[in-house]
Amino acid sequence: MAKKLKGVIPPIITPVDEKEKVDEAALRKLVNHCIDNRIHGIFVAGSNGECLALTQRERDHAIKIVLDEAADRVPVMAGVMDSSTQRVIDNIKAFEDMGGEYAVITPVFYARHATQQETVRLFEDVARNTQCKLLIYNIPPFTGQLLKAETIFEIAKIDKVVGYKDTSGNYPDFIKCLRHFQGTDFHLFQGATNLAIPSLLMGADGYIPSLAPLFPKPYVEMFEAAQRKDYDAVMMWGKIVDETCKIYPMARSQTASTKYALSKLGFLDKRVIRPTEPITPEEERSIDQKIEELKEYLV
Repeated sequence: MAKKLKGVIPPIITPVDEKEKVDEAALRKLVNHCIDNRIHGIFVAGSNGECLALTQRERDHAIKIVLDEAADRVPVMAGVMDSSTQRVIDNIKAFEDMGGEYAVITPVFYARHATQQETVRLFEDVARNTQCKLLIYNIPPFTGQLLKAETIFEIAKIDKVVGYKDTSGNYPDFIKCLRHFQGTDFHLFQGATNLAIPSLLMGADGYIPSLAPLFPKPYVEMFEAAQRKDYDAVMMWGKIVDETCKIYPMARSQTASTKYALSKLGFLDKRVIRPTEPITPEEERSIDQKIEELKEYLV
């Protein structure tokens, strides 16, 4: 069975205006830019999209804009994560009402997790309250819970759960998942770009890199080379992807460095949502220099 979700699916930023409202024109241009440059899908309202910094109204607005602009040309994944089961259910019902299909859910956060079973129950409860397809999102620095491979196996048995995005950095557990789900229609995505090459070569369905909209060619070419098992091409494009990733730590906030870098596309602002540390002129110069080094890969 061919999988609908695969390839390079960036967690896009959310451009905002001076009042921290979604910049609709810029967001629509970003969606089209991604699709025009062969990116395989879009993940809206993820961590990189400042989903929890936006008000609920603006978060829903961003999701609706992306669904409308993508218009089924590529699959859209949307973050519906929140701090309690009922809040997640409310978010996913809103997403479902918009016509959304793929909802991404983390363990709840701002909570002291006692057991892995909390997150199993979260998915059980959400699944009973939606027709959306659900993806597990493991990102322990943001949730305070590292989901174990065995927990992923258990959640995957729940009706409507169709995939997993792993941003834990725990590669041995990701390998366990690749082996466990081999030959099934369950989707596996690597969220840590530095682990993308081995993950793709071992059978991952794709990866979730936030700078792909600025440098789409190397990111897409690396995925396609991995699909062909063209190891020389994978390593060549992977080296360039690694160079682009040096942009992330060039500002104190990775959100700020990513937004500034993507502002170089020319149609969106570098503005981050308060209280995130804004980028400094010195940090901007460092990023400008790195982008200049990689200018042949810009679009």
